[in-house]
Amino acid sequence: MGLGGGWDTEPYTADDIAQAEAAVDAARQAGITVFDLADIYQHGKSEAVFGEVLDRNPELRGQIVLQTKCGIRLPAEHQVGRYDLRGATIARRVEESLHRLRTDVIDVLLLHRPDPLTPPAEIAAALTDLHGQGLVRQFGVSNMSGAQIAHLQAHLDLPLVVNQLEMSLDHRDWIESEVLVNTSALAHNGFPHGTLQFCSAHGIQLQAWGALARGRFTGPDSGQAGQLVAELARSKGTTAETIVLWWLQRHPAAIAPVVGTTRPDRIHACRDAVLREPDLTHQEWYELWVAARGAPLP
Repeated sequence: MGLGGGWDTEPYTADDIAQAEAAVDAARQAGITVFDLADIYQHGKSEAVFGEVLDRNPELRGQIVLQTKCGIRLPAEHQVGRYDLRGATIARRVEESLHRLRTDVIDVLLLHRPDPLTPPAEIAAALTDLHGQGLVRQFGVSNMSGAQIAHLQAHLDLPLVVNQLEMSLDHRDWIESEVLVNTSALAHNGFPHGTLQFCSAHGIQLQAWGALARGRFTGPDSGQAGQLVAELARSKGTTAETIVLWWLQRHPAAIAPVVGTTRPDRIHACRDAVLREPDLTHQEWYELWVAARGAPLP
């Protein structure tokens, strides 16, 4: 999301392309092969500079999984921000993404947010048509509950293979909802209970956006939880970023973290999350959770 300059309509620059190349190179060196974008990121410039990188490195396309999203329309003059998953809109957005990315196929297309106005049968027909044309290989969703996925899947023969949600040591509603059942605190938890279990049962990969918690536990002034993260990183010969990602990966739902940073040094700091199994004991995992929530578990 951070590639391509700013959240404006100013053209991207040669420096923006160089930044994208450096980020992709760092990710490849760290063993990362899946790259996640969206049509709205930096008003399309994120996809466009990634397309520049692919154009300059023709062999790269066959070595990576290219994932992008559609479904959000940003606010514009005389228009509010909205969600749009109408069939014709999906088709047009995919065509625009393919053009910006300079590729003839998207490996995985995610529906970025639910659109309450579009019938699931219309969405399913659009996805089926894109697949039939060979423009998109697989489909998934983002920011949807298990019930919403099931409702869409009932109209779609192709399997939905991904659900991307905000999940991190800081954004913990997804795990808190499991232990707040039968407590009054559950009423204040916005995560749709049972979504993790639904995805696991149906072979839908859970991807965690915001996985590094925006640096809350890996920088200065990171509090008790950050101190524990640093101590664990030292004892296990790794980085604080890896500990934060391991906390997600240690969960049996097989969560795949999405690393949002474009800084090569921070990307390199995530390397052990790719190359090593999560090295957190049962006790250490819970200590991180309790430290991050700042209160005992119920």
